[in-house]
Amino acid sequence: MTTTTDRALDPWPIVKRGARFHPVATLQHLLNSRGHDLEVDASFGPLTEAAVRATQRDLDLDADGVVGPITWPAIVVTVRRGDKGHAVRGAQGELDTRDGFDLVVDGVFGPLTERAVREFQRALSAFDVEVDGIVGPVTWQAMVSGMVSH
Repeated sequence: MTTTTDRALDPWPIVKRGARFHPVATLQHLLNSRGHDLEVDASFGPLTEAAVRATQRDLDLDADGVVGPITWPAIVVTVRRGDKGHAVRGAQGELDTRDGFDLVVDGVFGPLTERAVREFQRALSAFDVEVDGIVGPVTWQAMVSGMVSH
């Protein structure tokens, strides 16, 4: 018998050069939050790969240019109400692509973004995800792995 605590989130996706669409735009926003200046075009090309490698080196990770279960947790940025910037845009973009969430991707974590995060987290109740309105590592993992269409 499986209990809710036995259920695991979908794994972090593996994203590398040549990837397009989800979750590449989110990755690009997160890289921009770490000081890069990438065009957020959802296409993992040579500039995104160079930014990934540079970030991996900065974080003392293997600079292979591949974003997977080691790199994702190291690059995500916890965002909450009152925060602004590229990482907030990444979270808003993730939520906006799901049915039922109609967010303006403006990089400002206000009450509408917080409400959408809480709804997303409630949809993950079978995975014991805390409904706190904060996009931390667990919520990021659920978002970038494509869980919950709402």
